[in-house]
Amino acid sequence: MDGLKNIDVMSRTLLVLLFSCTAAPAFNQVLTIDENTDEKILYLHELEYLVDSTNTLAFPEISGSLFREKFERNDSYQNKNFLVNVSYWIRIPIHHIPEAKKVWLLEFYDQTIDYIDAFVPTEEGAYSHLKMGDHYPFTQRTFLHKNFEVQLDMRKDTTVSYYFRVRSHEFADIRIAFRSENRFIYYALNEYFLYGTFYGMIFIIALYNFLVYLAIREIKNIYYILYILSVGFYALSLDGIGFQYLWPHHPEWNDYAIGISLYSVILWALIFTRRFLSTRAKSPHLDRMLKLMIAARSAVFVFELIFYPEFFTYRVIEIIPLSLIFYTGIKVWMRGYRPARFFVIAYGLLLAGFLLRSLVYFNILSITTISHYSLHFSFVIEMLFLTFALGDRIRILKNNRDRALKRIIYQNEINLQLKDKVNRELEEKVGERTVELNAMNSELAESNQKLMVQSGEINQINSLLDLDNWKLKNKVKEVLEERLHETAMRYDEFKTLYADTLACHRFLETLKWANGFHCKRCGNEKYFAGAQKFGRRCTRCGYNESITSYTIFHGIKFSIEKAFYIAYVAVIGKKEITLEWLASKVDLRINTVWSFRRKAIERIKELEENGRRPTANRWEEVVLFRENETRPGLKKPKTMGRDKA
Repeated sequence: MDGLKNIDVMSRTLLVLLFSCTAAPAFNQVLTIDENTDEKILYLHELEYLVDSTNTLAFPEISGSLFREKFERNDSYQNKNFLVNVSYWIRIPIHHIPEAKKVWLLEFYDQTIDYIDAFVPTEEGAYSHLKMGDHYPFTQRTFLHKNFEVQLDMRKDTTVSYYFRVRSHEFADIRIAFRSENRFIYYALNEYFLYGTFYGMIFIIALYNFLVYLAIREIKNIYYILYILSVGFYALSLDGIGFQYLWPHHPEWNDYAIGISLYSVILWALIFTRRFLSTRAKSPHLDRMLKLMIAARSAVFVFELIFYPEFFTYRVIEIIPLSLIFYTGIKVWMRGYRPARFFVIAYGLLLAGFLLRSLVYFNILSITTISHYSLHFSFVIEMLFLTFALGDRIRILKNNRDRALKRIIYQNEINLQLKDKVNRELEEKVGERTVELNAMNSELAESNQKLMVQSGEINQINSLLDLDNWKLKNKVKEVLEERLHETAMRYDEFKTLYADTLACHRFLETLKWANGFHCKRCGNEKYFAGAQKFGRRCTRCGYNESITSYTIFHGIKFSIEKAFYIAYVAVIGKKEITLEWLASKVDLRINTVWSFRRKAIERIKELEENGRRPTANRWEEVVLFRENETRPGLKKPKTMGRDKA
């Protein structure tokens, strides 16, 4: 039973196909092959078509009687009404004549259509199925041409219908050219010639700017080269030339090539604009806007590439960065930057090309050769004007340099004239001054002779004065030392003898080592400089003895010159000198003065117990502990200490 059902279905299908091929269809318009006509362009609104939004209808159903009357023309169709990822079934009735000598073709202009299924009638009454589109390898095409062609091979006097199913993920320009083979060859050769000229100009301009870069070493030329190469890659992707020659076995690249190349065009255009117009210096606000535009367009590109590749088809967003570039050029030009005038013209023409393509897309303008290739023309003219802009900038810089050199040469000539004039005047002045100087030198020689005599007399007087001054100082010092040993000296008078720490240390050095160094540990008498100033270190055992070791001044926390005076007052022992008076004189706290004075008094008592009473003229005995006082059993002040080696 299943076999009978299959046979019945196949027989019905064959009947439908035979009926559709042999019967003359009742279409509104039938194309008749005319030997006198070589070409006719068919637009979608002129053709009968059916929209399959479910993408489920097959050719046997479409060509059957059930759908025959559903094909209709839509005179109000516009490009913006195209539905993506939806199947468009197109039916074209053509009347063939056996006397026709020309070979005829049906050609789809848009080489970016994803899928085209062509159902071509044969003389046997069946249909052959051809698969075309940029989602198939290029080598599978019947004609190795960037567009899609179907050859009409019918030699009967009959009217048959050609069916096409068109589906694309982006807008498809459904225009079908009905032309003879001779017309196709002529058209294709001229078109490829123009493409060769276009891409050759891009290569030549890029090579020229590279040579300019080698000469002047300005990075903006490299940015411009990358920009025009991106334009060339975008045109290759858009025209189908790249698919034909660069990646014919990788149709998956067709979904990405246009989006990637267009992003590259916009990116290098923005970078080149910043560099060529020097926006960082001439318009910082616009420079920040260009940077933000680069970041925003890059973010959109990453989003398209990773998450939503279908967004590559929305090329209308590129009008935003191009408008910003055009506006930036106008603003910089208005601020007096002359090379920007060609830049503004270039991007103005490019914007006009984009606008013209948009008007064609929205069916405001009809499709012609100029309107279809308006973007190519705009790119060529733009590249030429940008090259003029770069050359004009070099010319302006050269003129500025030449003017600067002329000014420098002129200024050098003036300087030389002034130099000669000044030299002549100086020579005259030098001659006059030489005579005057000779006379003055004679007078100075006489004066110097007199001064030398006077200088000798003054030196004799100074020698006598120095001798008297030295005698006077020694006399003052002797008087002060006598007062030191006789009566209590005032603190300001005492500071005349011991003015600072250095004087006190020198006094202790003389006091301790007047008879030579003697190590307290090993008895060695050789030493070298110690860790502290005025200290001494034993060369044998390494014992380090500071300047205050074995003195009552060891370990004090205030100025040693003040301690000297407190010890001196303690030895004098005048009762009328109170702690308050002494503390005010040395500018210390009473407790500090009392503590150190008590230390000195204890030292005096030790000396008295040993039978030695220090007096005013021998107060230095209180300061130093002698060697015989270091033997065991001798009581020492608690404040005395030693420095460790």
